[in-house]
Amino acid sequence: MHHPSYSDETPIAAIATPLAESGLALIRGSGKGAIDLVALVFSRPRSLLEAPGNTIVYGWILRRSTAELHQDGLDADHFGGEKIDEVLISVYRGPRSFTGEDGVDISCHGGIAAVRAVMGVLLQAGFRHALPGEFTFRAFMNGKLDLTRAESVMELVSAKTDRGREHAVNRLSGVLEGEIRGIKALLVQVLAGTELYLDYSEDEFMETRPGDHEAAGRLPDRALAAEALIRVRALAASYRMERLYHDGALVVIAGRPNAGKSSLFNLLLKEERSIVTDIPGTTRDWIEAWISIEGIPIRLADTAGLHTLEYPAQDQVETIGMERSRELLGESDLILYVINGIEGITKEDRDFFHEHSQGHTAPIITLWNKIDTTPLPAEPAVHSAGPVFGISAKTGEGIPELTALIAAALSNPGAAQGRELAPGIGSDRQKALIDLAAASLEEALALADQMRPLDIIAPLLREGMNALGEITGEVSTADILEVMFSRFCVGK
Repeated sequence: MHHPSYSDETPIAAIATPLAESGLALIRGSGKGAIDLVALVFSRPRSLLEAPGNTIVYGWILRRSTAELHQDGLDADHFGGEKIDEVLISVYRGPRSFTGEDGVDISCHGGIAAVRAVMGVLLQAGFRHALPGEFTFRAFMNGKLDLTRAESVMELVSAKTDRGREHAVNRLSGVLEGEIRGIKALLVQVLAGTELYLDYSEDEFMETRPGDHEAAGRLPDRALAAEALIRVRALAASYRMERLYHDGALVVIAGRPNAGKSSLFNLLLKEERSIVTDIPGTTRDWIEAWISIEGIPIRLADTAGLHTLEYPAQDQVETIGMERSRELLGESDLILYVINGIEGITKEDRDFFHEHSQGHTAPIITLWNKIDTTPLPAEPAVHSAGPVFGISAKTGEGIPELTALIAAALSNPGAAQGRELAPGIGSDRQKALIDLAAASLEEALALADQMRPLDIIAPLLREGMNALGEITGEVSTADILEVMFSRFCVGK
């Protein structure tokens, strides 16, 4: 059996929209001869074949016999055959297309049967099913995208918030690619000077450029290499926030029963998801939902009340719920610990803060709830690892300030809002290569400062350049590319 590969040049097709009932659906095709193949099963073949790029042609997709598919007559302006669906076909001609090849986007009706029927006709005409990410792979191979922009395509598809979308669009527009090329340009200058130095003896070099030997620490243009390292480190530092905007953070609401955890959960979620009563222990297990706070995707979890059961064996459900809540706390990125302001600090609250100080690494925001009834004391006797903040989960008092506090705790507190986005890396692959580039440049500069020979420094500079080149795809292997693009969804 023939197994298609990413290096296969056969025209490909895929259903690019979810296979579900909808008003419209999109089927995408690309490859050499793709327009000709669609013309074989289109009611107006001549109009399609003569259509210039970036235009739309109306007609019908037809089911035709094998004999009819192979007969001449594409110069006619209509075909006979069984009508499958009424469509609009967007025509793209390479190289002015997403993939750099000839391509079509077929807009058909969104019924599941209609979409499958149109796709079946295309396969019969000579297309094959596209592999995951194969359209973007072809765009990369044809020089339409570098790897950073290719990866940003899937980041854009999976963005959970508008801020995540902005960061993905930033990379898709080439900002990261431009920054990496700028860093590489600095290293090219450093390597050029290094190669020049290696081509001559030290005596000849010293005669022409007196004093440079000592000032450069045996590395010509050392300042440029240092600047490159600073910019590489800035990219490495951007990774945490970029992943936060993409993957989100787990924020867990914890506290004693009847402290107001579920009310706070519903207030932040802006809908009634948790059951709220005056009866302690109503929430027996944790419940979660996704929200967005200042552009950060947050997986918010409401947990069972933490307290000591006098007879644990008699309420195994509540015991299991508390155990699961403690497990979730161990995985959290931020904890919102709610104190019942009416009851004040209890021994169980103090026990939690002591336990948190011994084991948990997540930051904690302590919330004095019910300030509409009991104001936050000037000096609350709370021995927590974080600030104490007054809120009312009933009236909403203090909630806007709390959301700002949550965003600051998860991100960089001083980050400016609305400014032009700086270049940032968005994948584990990019982070690993940036770290490799940084390590190579750090070692090269350290050796230069130790007055070590240039012939052991130059390979480190090249290693750093190669790592940067692999980020954009200038340096790559077929195996690495196939693994990377196979993680994309079909139709992209």
